[in-house]
Amino acid sequence: MVEVANGYTVHLDHRPVRTPAKSALIVPTRALAEAIAAEWQAQEGQIDPNKMPFTRSANAAIDKVVPQQAEVVRLLAAYADADLICYRAESPAELVARQAKAWDPLLDWAESDLAARLTPVVGVVHVPQSADALNRLHGHVSALDVWALTAFHDLVTLSGSFVIGFATLCGLYVPDVLWNLSRIDETWQKEQWGSDEEAQLLASRKESDFLQAKSFHDLSRRSLSFVERKD
Repeated sequence: MVEVANGYTVHLDHRPVRTPAKSALIVPTRALAEAIAAEWQAQEGQIDPNKMPFTRSANAAIDKVVPQQAEVVRLLAAYADADLICYRAESPAELVARQAKAWDPLLDWAESDLAARLTPVVGVVHVPQSADALNRLHGHVSALDVWALTAFHDLVTLSGSFVIGFATLCGLYVPDVLWNLSRIDETWQKEQWGSDEEAQLLASRKESDFLQAKSFHDLSRRSLSFVERKD
């Protein structure tokens, strides 16, 4: 039997579920505990971690992020210095325009809401961003709790963009829109050359993981009475 007991602890057969490192699996909201309990309830026979994304993320938060939070913050903040949306194509003109239309508003949002202006460049050679902007963005990451930081890790590493990751946490647009904004180059290539089945499967898996990370973040700070947007 799976149940949520003692606040936000998931119990299996009246015993608390533990992480791989043997820590108690205690989460910050009942909504997240209920989602984890549902994953355990859905298991039949052998436990399949691949079908338990909320459990995996909670385990990662407790076992991996908590012991090395400062290092995780440093790692993720570094993405801002080489953000996907700052590196633009020189040609063709249609791709250049498509990138600008998709990504310039995100840079404007980062400047207005995060107080950090990142500068776009042409080409793929790394050009450092200003120390002031990077310090401000580091401060925003440092302010995240371990649950948000765990979600942010997946959002950034999957999209390749610090700004898109933070915009997703903040709900700037619905998550699938933000995911598609991270795929401008891939979509262009697919339109020009087509896509094979393996590449499409990998892209779909990454998108699913991206959306799951956003859901994990939202559940980590919402009560069950909250009606989540589906649009």
